[in-house]
Amino acid sequence: MRSPRSTIAYLVSRQITILAGVLILLAALGQKPANACALALVVAMDGSKSVDPREHALQLNGLATALSHDDVVAAIEHAGGIWFSSFEWSGRGQQTVQLGWTFLSGKHSAEAAALRLAAAPRYGGRSTALGHALQFGADHLKKLGKTCERQVIDIAGDGVSNDGFGPQTVESRLLLENITVNGLVITGAQPSPVGYYRNRVIRGTGAFVEVAHGFEDYHRAMKRKLIREITFGALSSFDPPQDAPDKATRLARHLK
Repeated sequence: MRSPRSTIAYLVSRQITILAGVLILLAALGQKPANACALALVVAMDGSKSVDPREHALQLNGLATALSHDDVVAAIEHAGGIWFSSFEWSGRGQQTVQLGWTFLSGKHSAEAAALRLAAAPRYGGRSTALGHALQFGADHLKKLGKTCERQVIDIAGDGVSNDGFGPQTVESRLLLENITVNGLVITGAQPSPVGYYRNRVIRGTGAFVEVAHGFEDYHRAMKRKLIREITFGALSSFDPPQDAPDKATRLARHLK
């Protein structure tokens, strides 16, 4: 039979053990596992015949430059990392992956992905099959094999769909369930495709269109777009105080 003192010591020891177990469990629940999937983002780059070799290079280098920019890297780090991929698209059956699914966690991985993108060859095509590009993007997201909090297709183009089924068909809508589609429109064509993208292409929670004023402006528009997609507008209404960290301040300014 235990003495009163030993009984008290036993009960205290047991309570400490239980408390330690609870704290460990809470800590585990609060941590994200390595390569957690908060966001799966695939960029779809226009490779149709309306894009000449110089303009294609501006797109490819613009995406690579934007992806490795300090402000985009800061957004990636703030999100705890993202899964990223890109493909080129044009007509029906003309979609080619430029960069397979890659987990970006910070500067090193973003710069490595940017180098691979910059070296990607042009595959090219003729027509503009936006619906088929979105179908390819949806299938590509499934191939990641992860259940992500958000799935986003970032589709860029300089014209309207003129081949195959359109982006608003029932087939496309069924394939795009739980996927947000954002657009990056390169202006210059007449009539302007901006309204077309806003009314027929984008869909999902928080969907938006970013405008690049010509291919020379592509890198700026892509940088802003990536920051907005990665942060999911979390900083769009954030008015940083005077003593806010520099990175948070820069991100907020990009979204105002």
